[in-house]
Amino acid sequence: MATVFIPSLMQELTDGRQQIEVSGSTVREIINMLEESHPGIKNRLMDGFKLKGNVTVAVDGEVSPIGVLAKVQENSEVHFLPALGGG
Repeated sequence: MATVFIPSLMQELTDGRQQIEVSGSTVREIINMLEESHPGIKNRLMDGFKLKGNVTVAVDGEVSPIGVLAKVQENSEVHFLPALGGG
């Protein structure tokens, strides 16, 4: 199973868990599996069929230009990176 690292702003949806083991072969499948066990997380990450504009995903340390279509291996690490704001 892939290890998903949960951003701190979403950890209230995962009972404070920072990492979750999830099965799936694409980022989209990972998000759908997360939603089954942690309702509301998909709404935070997705806008229709794509990642929200303020969210980036990295698989095994590489930011994915194809978002939810990115392939995930059984031992992959998946990080959802919220946009940083400020000024």
